[in-house]
Amino acid sequence: MSKVSYYTAEGLKRLKDELNQLRDVERPNASQAIAEARDKGDLSENAEYDAAKEAQGLLEFKISKLEAVVSNARIVDESQLDTSKVLIHSTVKIRNTSNKMEVTYKLVAQSEADLKSGKISVDSPIGKGLLGKVVGDKAEIQVPNGTMTFEILEISRV
Repeated sequence: MSKVSYYTAEGLKRLKDELNQLRDVERPNASQAIAEARDKGDLSENAEYDAAKEAQGLLEFKISKLEAVVSNARIVDESQLDTSKVLIHSTVKIRNTSNKMEVTYKLVAQSEADLKSGKISVDSPIGKGLLGKVVGDKAEIQVPNGTMTFEILEISRV
């Protein structure tokens, strides 16, 4: 059974657009490449045909994975989020207790994660460590460099 993932309306639209691009543009292009390679003669020694078939297989795999993600996706109504604790789609302001640096992250599904815009995956070590915490809690998070401790300063829907 596939895992349900929660997305913003924007994030789900982006996934559906990518899926439509793969189905409506990339799939016909892959079929055309196979047809062109087939027309070049002997298939037993046709590297171009083999490459086109392999590319089509990879494309079909990617399409099926994306279809599974989209079929198990649920949109989160951010206006209904509980801001008393950290949940998916919460915006969390935290302070690193060792260097006193403060950062703000929004916890999102893995496919929506974008560190440059302050969005981290709930499946990341920091995301997992923050889930369920309340303002004032300290989260000890195991990261590749050791253990980091963050204090939860603020939780919002922004």
